[in-house]
Amino acid sequence: MSHATASGATNDVLDVLIVGAGLSGIGAACALRADSPERRFAILEARDAIGGTWDLFRYPGVRSDSDMHTLGYRFRPWADPRAIADGPAILDYIRAAAREGDVERHIRFGHKVLRADWCSASALWTVQAEHAGVPVTFNCRFLYLCAGYYDYQAAHRPAFDGEASFRGTVVQPQFWPGELDWRGRRVVVVGSGATAVTLVPAMARTAAHVTMLQRSPTYVVTRPAVDRFADTVTRLLPARLAYRVVRWKNVLESIVLYRLARRRPELVKRHIVAQAARQLEHACDARLHFTPSYRPWDQRVCVAPDGDLFQAIRQGRASVATDVIERFTPCGLRLRSGRDLPADIVVLATGLQLKLLGGMALTVDGRPVRPADTLVYKGMMLSDVPNLALAFGYTNASWTLKADLTAQWVCRLLRHMRRHGHAIALARREPDVAPRPFLDFTSGYVQRGAGLLPRQGERRPWQVYQNYLLDLLTIRCGRLADGVLRFGAAGTLP
Repeated sequence: MSHATASGATNDVLDVLIVGAGLSGIGAACALRADSPERRFAILEARDAIGGTWDLFRYPGVRSDSDMHTLGYRFRPWADPRAIADGPAILDYIRAAAREGDVERHIRFGHKVLRADWCSASALWTVQAEHAGVPVTFNCRFLYLCAGYYDYQAAHRPAFDGEASFRGTVVQPQFWPGELDWRGRRVVVVGSGATAVTLVPAMARTAAHVTMLQRSPTYVVTRPAVDRFADTVTRLLPARLAYRVVRWKNVLESIVLYRLARRRPELVKRHIVAQAARQLEHACDARLHFTPSYRPWDQRVCVAPDGDLFQAIRQGRASVATDVIERFTPCGLRLRSGRDLPADIVVLATGLQLKLLGGMALTVDGRPVRPADTLVYKGMMLSDVPNLALAFGYTNASWTLKADLTAQWVCRLLRHMRRHGHAIALARREPDVAPRPFLDFTSGYVQRGAGLLPRQGERRPWQVYQNYLLDLLTIRCGRLADGVLRFGAAGTLP
């Protein structure tokens, strides 16, 4: 592995430099170690811990809304009986994968990447990072970005009239204060996405009352926290075989349900709303508070494990208000309807802020690269940007399913380049491919950050399928030398 010199520059060239030691980055490193243990690589992590999202988020009840048999890595079975796991369990799983894959020693903690500059003459990336305020330089042949897509330092934070007059506490889930005590206190959670749906039942266990205040409803479905099918299969089959069976069952089930939702949206909408109404048992008006104006999967569908959100509402520990904040008052919130919501604590679960490539600047032979001006090749490479891949998971299924496929493809690409003596791999943009939005989602964070994301194209290999089976065929089985992905020697771009 490369080590930094006193001047802040590395004294050798890395084969691969991974940015990010979260779920994607650890998976990528484990894949590299298993496929080509002789490759020299390092992982740059801006924070001081493994885990990414699952180490950053510490709010009450934090959990995945994807089942762990697909959020878990393909190469490491999820052994916990819980299919919907909490943040600490997921973090333990990632750490264990890093230990078992012998990748911990390759991680450089506290290294924030600032820029990456490609030189075709040397076929190398020069990556500038900062560690404890000191500039550090790395050189690598291939750059693998696994830093996710949102800003760890900032969340979406609307401003509200009268907020300074509020005598209570205002917090954001992304920066949860560990000393906050909500026992016996009145809480308003502003938002209706996955974070709010998680926070409300978790805080309602000890709060005086929790109100979920939403501008518009979200689809919320109930799923069992423990997968009975998985439990049965695990008892009958060897662990790895059982994991593969359950994983494939869940993959196929999610694909079928998603396609049904897109083809028969009104049918699926009625089913989801009816399920919510049954769970609520007249404790809340499902038509008013759980019937979105958009189609299922225009935004991500939220999950309530064992119906915990609905149970909290049924028991009177929580409630829902569908309204708009007019202003803060000293004792709570005044709504547009004229209603006052008393609150001791207001939680602003108002969404993420996008930040692509970890916020780094990119140049290719001195030319600045703006991701929004590029097309994404197979959902993994930016057009006309050589020797660079990025991990970007699914929006309608587990993030890790696509991250795993990307890691396998990168390993395959690197083997191909070594075998044929290629120094450069480049997805050359085809001028006749019309660009389309990268994500076909109406969620607020996607719309706010649309100008930061690359684009997809109208046809393969520029399409982003959001479909594991199609990606499996395209990524694992498709030809590398497809005429779009070009290869060459150091000196000029192919």
